[in-house]
Amino acid sequence: MNQTNMRGSSPEARQEADLFPAQGTFARRQFAGILALMAGVAAFPRLAEAAVQPKFAAARPFSWDGLVQQARALAASPWAAPGISSRAVADFDAVGKLTYGQAQALGGNVRLFPAAKGTSPHAVKLHLVENGSARELLDARGLFVGDKAADPAGFRVMTADQRSDWMAYLGASYFRASGSRDQYGLSARGIAVDTALPKAEEFPSFTEFWIENLGADHVRIHALLDGPSLTGAYAFDCRKAGSGAGAGVTQDVRAALFFRRNIERLGAAPITSMFWYDQSDSAKRDDWRPEIHDSDGLALWSGSGERIWVPLSNPSVNRTNALRADHVKGFGLLQRDQAFDHYQDDGAYYDRRPSLWVEPQGDWGAGTVMLYRMPTDAETQDNIAAFWVSDQPAKAGQSREFSYRLNWTSQDPTLGTTARCVDSWQGRAGRPGDTPGGQEARKFVFDFEGPALKGLTRDSGVTAATNLPPKALLHAAAYPVAGQEGRWRVTLDVLPSAVPAPEFRLYLKRTSKSGGEQALSETVIQGVQP
Repeated sequence: MNQTNMRGSSPEARQEADLFPAQGTFARRQFAGILALMAGVAAFPRLAEAAVQPKFAAARPFSWDGLVQQARALAASPWAAPGISSRAVADFDAVGKLTYGQAQALGGNVRLFPAAKGTSPHAVKLHLVENGSARELLDARGLFVGDKAADPAGFRVMTADQRSDWMAYLGASYFRASGSRDQYGLSARGIAVDTALPKAEEFPSFTEFWIENLGADHVRIHALLDGPSLTGAYAFDCRKAGSGAGAGVTQDVRAALFFRRNIERLGAAPITSMFWYDQSDSAKRDDWRPEIHDSDGLALWSGSGERIWVPLSNPSVNRTNALRADHVKGFGLLQRDQAFDHYQDDGAYYDRRPSLWVEPQGDWGAGTVMLYRMPTDAETQDNIAAFWVSDQPAKAGQSREFSYRLNWTSQDPTLGTTARCVDSWQGRAGRPGDTPGGQEARKFVFDFEGPALKGLTRDSGVTAATNLPPKALLHAAAYPVAGQEGRWRVTLDVLPSAVPAPEFRLYLKRTSKSGGEQALSETVIQGVQP
């Protein structure tokens, strides 16, 4: 996945400099060319009518059932690798010149990305849907700046004033939305195939799209997925809400998958993001900004009702967490820290980047949520992935359906009565100012906030519960932070060499005078390995 940071540009240019990955790569690409192009772009006026009109085929009936039949039939034939567009432009400079400026919008609210060599070289088919009929786009001239001839590789959905955009699809099965604060960040994919395994990951592609404009802030998108191991039919009902508690973008997703061959690991509702560093290890990075990340943790709401939080990290080696998530109620990668002064970035605006929360529709059954982390030494590389894996294997000749809702928002979807972990730090164990001792112990500090902690004091029986063995836990404390209403702090001095697993669990609990226990917070799963 890719991400470019804009300085002082228009909302449209700032957001869409965050372009998408080419098929076949999980790592983000560098975008020096697009940075140079977009740095001085001004806000654009409303789009003008082009002198050349695009050409469409005759209208044909279109339906979800028909798309499912098309995906099923495609799976019965061998996979054919998509061809390279003969009109792919040379580089990002050329992409910008064709994308930003005056041109027609497809269907009134869609602008196109041209195919580009080395990044998104495969053309996609596009159709406009109206009243149950679809017209295929045969010639896109008039839809690119200067009426240039080019093949579309993806598209973005514009706001009503045509000055910015709120959703985009480009590259393999990647897509993203700008959330509630007009800023792109993390991305979603249609499906993950063999992610976090000791072999090459597979990247199926959306090869064909059907776009139905239902209003300024409502669009329905259908897509055909094709890859070596599977095909799929997808429907995305996408809405943008402007303000209030429900602000952001929601996408109701329906997917029907057909397997050409056995798949070792099939990841549903995959999310990809970037975590370089935060306040815990900023001193290790040669950058003046205090924190740089698109997301700061994985949140999970299990079918049993347990709330789990896994703070993200930039590991020294690849790491995978498999979290039991039978009958999962929700999961996502969140950006809980939204304070500008924690990032001090007035161009990339990491404080504005949305969270992405997945809500399964119906019971997905037994499975796990997987979190994959790779090392990175820059903000231009996606190194985080999260997805759900069923306990039922994906076998050749079988099919599977998923329905879920994606919520792109800056409102924390895990807000409730349970206290959340809102900050964490690491450092040398012991009291501040002490001379370092011989043991390589580490101090872990966690701050919690939430209604469950309101009014509690040091005499309320609140303690930190962990699964650390006594020889690993050198000291533990839980107490309200002075002068910070409703905030509690947990400090743990831990000897990593005595911890039997790569991570430990922690939550706040309250013990009553009668001996009963009540969980007050979500469970934090904290890694102890570098």
